[in-house]
Amino acid sequence: MVLAQGGGTLPIRLVCLDLAGTTIGDIAMVERAFAEAIATQGIVPGTGAYARAMVHVHRSRGRSTLDVFRGIFPDNEAQAQAANLTFERSYEGAIGRSGLVPSAGIVETLDTLRDGDVKVCLTTGFSRSLIGRVLADLSWSDRFDLVLCPEDVGRGRPMPDMVLSALLRLRVQDVRQVAVAGDSENDMLCGRRAGASVVAGIMTGAHSRERLLKGGATHILDSVRDLPSLVLTDRPVETPVGASAL
Repeated sequence: MVLAQGGGTLPIRLVCLDLAGTTIGDIAMVERAFAEAIATQGIVPGTGAYARAMVHVHRSRGRSTLDVFRGIFPDNEAQAQAANLTFERSYEGAIGRSGLVPSAGIVETLDTLRDGDVKVCLTTGFSRSLIGRVLADLSWSDRFDLVLCPEDVGRGRPMPDMVLSALLRLRVQDVRQVAVAGDSENDMLCGRRAGASVVAGIMTGAHSRERLLKGGATHILDSVRDLPSLVLTDRPVETPVGASAL
């Protein structure tokens, strides 16, 4: 619940939940796919250019994968597009070889949120085709009320477009009834820019507690399994000491 003007409360009615590193434990798979994609464009391991590119990848987690490559190849859109295509092929190949592993407690979390009359939108920086492959592998096609990626809404994280689009499409009345959860600084920035009352940093993925707080996390959770006890509580949401107010 969140405090409303006049002293009442507003229940959380929508959770926007990140994919990689939050609902599935695929950090190593993502990193390898980025590394392979960069290498195909002539930036190979053992070079300073490769080290700088991988630092950029880490800092940019949560963003559209294409935007990540545009940051690495800022003056060559064709090269960024080619790298992104290689990333998708590499990631799909990894899915085919080893499959995907849901984060601990995610199935129970989704069931609990649904039982609590909370809608869930899955958000991702992957393309529409790649997220379709992920959902098919996990048999999760009916697990979410909505699934959004950057190409669905115009801009990816850290812009607020996916969260605000979910609010509109799922007919949630007030942005304060929205919670955002993810494992990257860009997830946190997106949630704060959208005006969500709960912006929960999940400690199972890309970024540290410090990075999540820097992005504006209102809460830090050990894992996604802690989310229902936060958003289904009767207590008003409070921002912890150290969280950025943005």
